Amino acid sequence: MFLAVVGFMTISAQYVAAQTPDPAATETVDQSAAAQQEIPIHQQLKAKFIEGGAGFMASILIVLILGLAIAIERIIYLNLATTNTDKLLKKIEEAFATGGVEAAKDVCRNTKGPVASIFYQGISRMDEGIEVVEKSVVSYGGVQMSQMESGLTWISLFIATAPMLGFLGTVIGLIQAFDSIEAAGDISPNVVAGGMKVALITTVGGLVVGIILQILYNYIVSKIDSLVISMEDASISLIDILVKVKK
Repeated sequence: MFLAVVGFMTISAQYVAAQTPDPAATETVDQSAAAQQEIPIHQQLKAKFIEGGAGFMASILIVLILGLAIAIERIIYLNLATTNTDKLLKKIEEAFATGGVEAAKDVCRNTKGPVASIFYQGISRMDEGIEVVEKSVVSYGGVQMSQMESGLTWISLFIATAPMLGFLGTVIGLIQAFDSIEAAGDISPNVVAGGMKVALITTVGGLVVGIILQILYNYIVSKIDSLVISMEDASISLIDILVKVKK
């Protein structure tokens, strides 16, 4: 596919180089470029969207919208799930000292986030022994991690789908260019330009969408990793607190 694109560009460049330059045509091109610079950027994007083909560009846009919706939802969820573990551990330790197990449970119930939920599960099983508490914390931590990773599979799918839709538009554009050459019996740039424009615009659109979603995906994964590390450290500190309380 890429070799075909390069071949078309090379042939077109050779054809243009073989033609005698026309001063009037050059002046017209300069005027067109100046007029294009005066057009607002959103209107230029709209024009390129239409030139790339409504079907392929609309499908790429839908992928972008769906991917952004899931990514933004995950970012909001993870930001809300972030907890100051040091402050929470201090409150739990104070609650044990003043009100016992029930007071510590109330602290966890009144605190949002996966860390507080894990702490509540561990404190609820204090009577069964520290080993049971550790297993409960590990098991429920896996559940919370699965909830944080919810939706990442769809984002990965959209990251892979957007460039593929762009490359599909590229292939369709090349086919249109071949059809135009066959119908006209000529390989002039005017004949090839339509198909080549569809081919390149759809590819650019798919790659841009893939890049945007990939950046958001990496941010979400790094956020999840930081939350998991925080959960593990806080769980170890909670076990130490419970050991002291049991003594």
